[in-house]
Amino acid sequence: MTIKLYCFGESGHSYKAALALNLHGLDWEPVYVDFFAGETRGPDYRAEVNEMGEAPVLVDGDVRLTQSGVIQTYLTEKTGRFGGDTPEEKREVLRWVLWDNHKLSSMAGVTRFLMNYLPEEKRNADVIAFCQGRVQGAYKVLDAHLDGREFIVGDGPTNADLTCCGYLYYPEEFGFDRTAFPNIDRWLDTLPGLPGWKHPYDLMPRAWKG
Repeated sequence: MTIKLYCFGESGHSYKAALALNLHGLDWEPVYVDFFAGETRGPDYRAEVNEMGEAPVLVDGDVRLTQSGVIQTYLTEKTGRFGGDTPEEKREVLRWVLWDNHKLSSMAGVTRFLMNYLPEEKRNADVIAFCQGRVQGAYKVLDAHLDGREFIVGDGPTNADLTCCGYLYYPEEFGFDRTAFPNIDRWLDTLPGLPGWKHPYDLMPRAWKG
């Protein structure tokens, strides 16, 4: 049975789930969510797809899951891959997934939205500067951790990598300069060598072109 992923290309959290599906080599198809037209805020979406009003949502037969970290964990349970090889590594993977969702992806996603998708007249320079400062701190943490490491946890790719990279391949401006973080830059060059890796705009349908 083909797994369905409710998603949209502009969503870094959707990308985390879509990338995981592809790297696991599972049979899946995207179901486009028209976020910018308000679909996730509508009563039908909340009643029938996700009560939290968010994407991504994974549907695998009778299993319906939300939150990218939960989806990645479920896929690891199916295939045994990307979860860490030892109990210590598994806990470390979870630590980085939680950190990313709170410190990195949350702030990167908000900053990118404010700078690119909010109407210009509603963009508050002070708020954007605050968000950029917060996410810059997260980049520094990740860059320091990757010093001397090819991957975030252990000797191979894990869900820690698949979650932390979620927003960092997007071309839109959100205050991320790869050249300022050489270890992140090297790591982001490594991940596309994994079988099944694709850019977010090549994995999922998107609302905005160009």
